[in-house]
Amino acid sequence: MPAIHKALITAAGPRQNTLPLQRLVDRDGVEKSALQMIIEEVLAAGIESVGIVIRPGDEAPYRMAAGAHADRLCFLVQQEPRGYADAILCGRDFAEDQPVLHLVGDHLYLSRTAARCAQQLVEVAVREQCVVSAVQPTRETMLPHFGAVGATRLPQQDHLYEVHRVVEKPTPTLAEQELSVSGLRSGYYLCFFGMHVLHGQVFRLLESAIGHRSGKATLADALDALAGKERYLACDLEGTRFNLGVQYGLLWTQLGLSLAGVDRERVLADLVELMAVQASGRLR
Repeated sequence: MPAIHKALITAAGPRQNTLPLQRLVDRDGVEKSALQMIIEEVLAAGIESVGIVIRPGDEAPYRMAAGAHADRLCFLVQQEPRGYADAILCGRDFAEDQPVLHLVGDHLYLSRTAARCAQQLVEVAVREQCVVSAVQPTRETMLPHFGAVGATRLPQQDHLYEVHRVVEKPTPTLAEQELSVSGLRSGYYLCFFGMHVLHGQVFRLLESAIGHRSGKATLADALDALAGKERYLACDLEGTRFNLGVQYGLLWTQLGLSLAGVDRERVLADLVELMAVQASGRLR
């Protein structure tokens, strides 16, 4: 797999398209849009060009939200709301049959190392020369929000897994039967992180899956098919994903960024004071 110079961000979901426009305070104490943070994430991985899949009419607010990074964006319009898989396919010509870093537009990422999450994933994909999905051990109650993989840990590789099964938003029963991964604590599964390195075969499998399932296909369907054809890995990155689209998602994301940032001590002090006020019954 050659070096990866392009990133594809999907942000056309009817209920998710406004989330990248939300503003939060980043770890450096600077207020930014979520879109700016995502772009900074991919640029740190050596990405030179960013394609972003949007809904019709969203280009102007996205350009504004991108700030100084707007000139790096190539806007790809999904003309009708045909789902996430179709949105990824909108980036096929942009990818030009080259490997591409893919991120969803409603997640932010917080690395626990000097290397950002996207950089970690790109380095693994280039080294292993195959498609790689970032994953995170996720409790069973969150399965309705994510795709999940069944996989086997590679020898002498604590964070790398060979994938043999992929299911979109599995039920707990199905997950227990087909997606259990040795070494994870009970009730936890390897769920998608919202970040993948894809190549041309995935786009072809997506197109085939959509044709067979009348628009109801998912990226998980294509990746499940890929696992049966070639080597496909999952990587448990040194980091945490924050899903902006779930209940209290913006709150937990801001809290995570704040506690990992330059204002940590002030935020902790404010939280302690808030909890004390609440405990005393004075908060209404």
